[in-house]
Formats: sequence, structure tokens, C-alpha cells
Amino acid sequence: MTNPKVRHILDTIAGMYPDAHCELNHRSAFELTIAVLLSAQCTDATVNKVTQDLFQKYHAPADYVAVSREELEQDIRRIGLYRNKAKHIQNLCHLLLEQYGGEIPSAHDELVKLPGVGRKTANVVVSNAFDVPAIAVDTHVERVSKRLSLAAETDSVLEVEKKLMKKVPKEEWTITHHRLIFFGRYHCKAQSPNCQVCPLLDVCKEGKKRMKTSTVRRSRKSG
Repeated sequence: MTNPKVRHILDTIAGMYPDAHCELNHRSAFELTIAVLLSAQCTDATVNKVTQDLFQKYHAPADYVAVSREELEQDIRRIGLYRNKAKHIQNLCHLLLEQYGGEIPSAHDELVKLPGVGRKTANVVVSNAFDVPAIAVDTHVERVSKRLSLAAETDSVLEVEKKLMKKVPKEEWTITHHRLIFFGRYHCKAQSPNCQVCPLLDVCKEGKKRMKTSTVRRSRKSG
């Protein structure tokens, strides 16, 4: 049985973003892995602009290792940390060819062995490419979870993930991940959250605090 408050949050966000989904363009588990790797400290919109040409040029791991590091760096130079990411991509592709027959493994514990693939990336890949329930905690998911008291302010990313996995029904993990991202990206933004029109203001301590502060400021100005 889901906690009533958690159920309220999940149902409200579901009503706001019923069609939330992975916004990284991809046609395969391999392309998704590359896209998520590129998305670290970078917007999905920028990644999609880069991969539009990248995925036309490179179709398989062998294609990425057939070019020089410098050439790959130039192909992704609009992405932040592009040199480091180019290195990870080529090392990842070498490993895929040597140990996995050129295919992305579907097991989480195998995915995290790949260069540049951390827990968050592995969660995104298993849930979106292989339909394995998972909750990937990015900056949006972490921020929203803490603001709505689904996790404590001092919790690490892993602790946030574990708390969400405990509170959210397993069959809803993947879609909840997407909806929390949409909620954080388009509504509960880091700098200017839409508290004044938020349907979850009743369960958001930070939102109430922000609204109270805003009211005090307005009263001082009018006074």
C-alpha cells in the first residue's frame, strides 16, 4: 500500500505529465547509452542536436573506434567535457567489441562496468531500452524529491534512489522517473519554480516558504 501522501504526489504529477518520456533521441540501446553518456552536465536538447549528425555517421561500436580520438572530439565538440566523453565512448566501444559481441548488455551490473557508465546511466538504459523497472536520479529528480520531502535534504543521490524505490510501487518506477524529470524541468525549476500555481504546494515545505517570503516582500513594497 502506497503512503497516501506519496500517492497524492504521484497522481498529481501523472495528471500534469501523463506522456512523460525519455527526451534523448535514440533508435537502439547502444545509441541511448551514447546519448546518456553525452548528457552528463549538458541539456538533452543540446545532446539531440549533436547526435542528429553523430548517429548518421556512426552506427555501431566499430565505427567509433575506426576514427581518431581527435575526429570524434570534433564531432561532439559542442558538448561539455567533450574530450573526456570522446575518450569514454571509444573505450566503451572497444570493451563492447572485446567482451560483449558489440552489443549493450542488458544487466545493470554489466552496464556499470562500461567506461563512462555510472549508476544513473545504467538505470536509464535498463529501464528505457530493456523495460527493466528502475529510477535514475538526475539533478531534476533529486531536487524535486527533496523539495517534496520524498527524500531528506542531506541524502546522497544513492539514498534518494533507494527511498524512491521503497516509496514508489515497482511497476511505476520508470514512468515516475520520467514524470519527476518533466516536473523538475518544466515546472519545479531550480531557480524559478512555479510555486504560485503548483498543485503540490500543500505538501511542499520549500514552496510554502517561498510563497510566504514573496508575500512578505509584496506587503513591504505596498506598505
